[in-house]
Amino acid sequence: MQLEVGKIVEGKVTGITKFGAFVELPGGKTGMVHISEVATTYVNEISDYIKENQMVKVKVLSISPEGKVSLSIKRALPPTPPPPRRDGPRVDSFDWSSSRKNDNMSFEDMMNKFKQASDDKMSDLKKYTDVKRGTGNGGRRSGQR
Repeated sequence: MQLEVGKIVEGKVTGITKFGAFVELPGGKTGMVHISEVATTYVNEISDYIKENQMVKVKVLSISPEGKVSLSIKRALPPTPPPPRRDGPRVDSFDWSSSRKNDNMSFEDMMNKFKQASDDKMSDLKKYTDVKRGTGNGGRRSGQR
């Protein structure tokens, strides 16, 4: 069987290292799956995802002139559908859809209302991040002693 870049084939995991896994392909050729190509999520331990002698589907990413075959397990997976769209009220507090309430407001008044809501949110966010960092309320890193 001739290997081609982009082709999806099935192979047997013959070895696992800290940086990847070796897969024996049809025709006796061996390729390597880098740790970043094992799963769609962060992989700390490859053995959490695959085991030796396991059959896996892999996509051929490249074949070097020296014959080294680069493989991917995650790119051989079928594409995941997008998350379902949530229909419902917006999470933010600014009501974008209520144009009837703002019929008697000027553009400047609406902008001022929006700016005030935005400033309030930014202030709350700054307070929250300062507390998380330990820099708020005279913390050790705030420069106040």
